[in-house]
Amino acid sequence: MTKPIAITMGDPAGIGPEIIAKLFALQPSLTRGCFVAGDVQCMRRGAAAVAGSQPPLAVAGIESPAEAAGVPPRCIPVLQVAPGAAVLPAVGVVSAEAGRLAADAVLWAARAALRGEVAAVVTAPLHKEALSAAGLPYPGHTELLQAEAAAHAGVPLARMPVRMMLANDELRTVLVSIHVALRDALDAVTRDNVLETLRITDAALAATLGRRPRIAVAGLNPHAGEGGLFGREEIEAIAPAVQAARAGGIDAHGPFAPDTVFMRARRGEFDVVVAMYHDQGLIPVKYLGVEQGVNVTLGLPLVRTSPDHGTAFDIAGTGQADASSLEAALRMARKLAG
Repeated sequence: MTKPIAITMGDPAGIGPEIIAKLFALQPSLTRGCFVAGDVQCMRRGAAAVAGSQPPLAVAGIESPAEAAGVPPRCIPVLQVAPGAAVLPAVGVVSAEAGRLAADAVLWAARAALRGEVAAVVTAPLHKEALSAAGLPYPGHTELLQAEAAAHAGVPLARMPVRMMLANDELRTVLVSIHVALRDALDAVTRDNVLETLRITDAALAATLGRRPRIAVAGLNPHAGEGGLFGREEIEAIAPAVQAARAGGIDAHGPFAPDTVFMRARRGEFDVVVAMYHDQGLIPVKYLGVEQGVNVTLGLPLVRTSPDHGTAFDIAGTGQADASSLEAALRMARKLAG
């Protein structure tokens, strides 16, 4: 790659710095040309946590993304994107300071990607409560990146629609709504929202697969509403969206009963499932194993991937965290960035 990849540090009170350090230690070829957007001291603490009885990887401060390529092997290049904390945030504890450090890293990386300075952004996990405590008006990465992309393009937020896709080797799922309360997610199941999701999914996966994807659409209600007996969302919103998508050339099918459609996709009948809300789509993918799951934001004018797990405050600082999902996210980012 001619441009480096930025890996954001994540919440420094969680496992983000540790899984990044593990990835650099275990996959020197994969991480070559990558750098960490974050805080040097927090990364040094993370590297020490995973070192065990061996000396920790060196952490080298860099001044620009271009310097990442010149950092020697077994060394983690870190770009200090904002002033560091006077005292490092406590590990495993939600705090505004940790949320600020995590947000600073994501904001810097998003803006660098939008300016074309980095090829892709891979985000380590942040904590939504810490993000809120730091004063950020976004419930997570996806919404923050959407707002930055809209501001960069000079368009209203509604003109920069994005969707979350979670994927592993066995299953892909894209969500109609993301981080909202379940009651609000039900209200989000409209013809327009489902149709927009189908269009974003079709465009994104066509570029990845080299052909139009076969899209299955999950119903909202048990048995996909059973002809209106268990709810009318399928009749009034979801089926009309599928019909409109098909009229536009999209290979969409459904709505199907949500308790079986994911199995059908896993068997190879479909390339992706469009799910109506967060947990409907994410539970099946995560059940198959978070180690290889990757979160991809569709619809952005930049490549962004992430592991499909959270900050794991319960094991932060112990060095036990598994870097497999972060590795899968970096491999996906390289593939998508070309």
